[in-house]
Amino acid sequence: MRSNTALRVVLLAISTYAVGLNSGVGAKAEDVLKARLAQNLGPISGLAIVAKTKGLFAKQALDISVSNFTSGKQCLDTVVGGGADIATTAEAPVTAAAMAQQPIAFVAGMEYSDLKTMTAASAAIRTKADLRGKRIGFTAGTGSEVYTAVLLKAAGLTAKDVTLVNLRPQEMLPALAAGSIDAFDTWEPHVANAKKALGEGAVLLDTKGLYSETFNVVVMRSYLEANPAVIGKFLAALIEAEGWVKAYPDEAIDIIATATGMKRDELTLIWPDYVYHVRLDDKLLETLKTHAAWRLATGNHPPGAGMPDFLQIIATAPLKALDAARVTLSANP
Repeated sequence: MRSNTALRVVLLAISTYAVGLNSGVGAKAEDVLKARLAQNLGPISGLAIVAKTKGLFAKQALDISVSNFTSGKQCLDTVVGGGADIATTAEAPVTAAAMAQQPIAFVAGMEYSDLKTMTAASAAIRTKADLRGKRIGFTAGTGSEVYTAVLLKAAGLTAKDVTLVNLRPQEMLPALAAGSIDAFDTWEPHVANAKKALGEGAVLLDTKGLYSETFNVVVMRSYLEANPAVIGKFLAALIEAEGWVKAYPDEAIDIIATATGMKRDELTLIWPDYVYHVRLDDKLLETLKTHAAWRLATGNHPPGAGMPDFLQIIATAPLKALDAARVTLSANP
């Protein structure tokens, strides 16, 4: 990991560009900066989707090429492997990369939402305790796995009291419909899709507030240090997208539903679940620490790994340069 001195260099470089962040409109071709975004194509990436669709990246003189994936883990793996520059990803891949000592930089959170448990009505699961002896679908290496552990603990159960089935989110509805699992733990829109497809055959378990998954912007630290202007402009576009989404929610729903292949009415039903806010705060830090603690407790980490120093992984300089009020970490790196 680099020292705080390196981050101060990044801050100085970004500040040089901050005055001109809105000069992208009409910029000469040679002034446009290019970057590759690995994006989880779902409403959790709503701000990035809106920024691209509404030309907010272009307004910042950015040419963002987008590759879409079905999970944040795939996005971050692509960035670590050099196939993209910027990833949208949840906290699970971040802690995995940190414990593997990958030199990543966490530059902002942009969304959070609760994970949920959908059950088969025939399984007669009405309370968390009813999960005992059931077959539960989850997605290994993602927030779904941590949520499942938190859920079982809240129910007074352990992994030995249930049968855990590792599935991709898109495989969960067919498995529930076929009766090969009794419930699944995941994020929207997969839960809403199951409710629509199965109707009264699917029952949502009440787990509200149990675990919120964050969605974030992560890059390699070497990329941040070499391209501070790109990251500053990228975050500026997300901040403008946040304001636009809040001002025009109906049009935002149209844009995100179209981009993700969802029906508008389906996204409308779950729209309140998505909290879009570009920030670096203690809630993000605590989520990372909680997730890392889970990895340490379960052995889901590389040999010899310990609790990462997330204050060295979180890079506050780019967001501070744009809007210091959005950085509210009690202990700033």
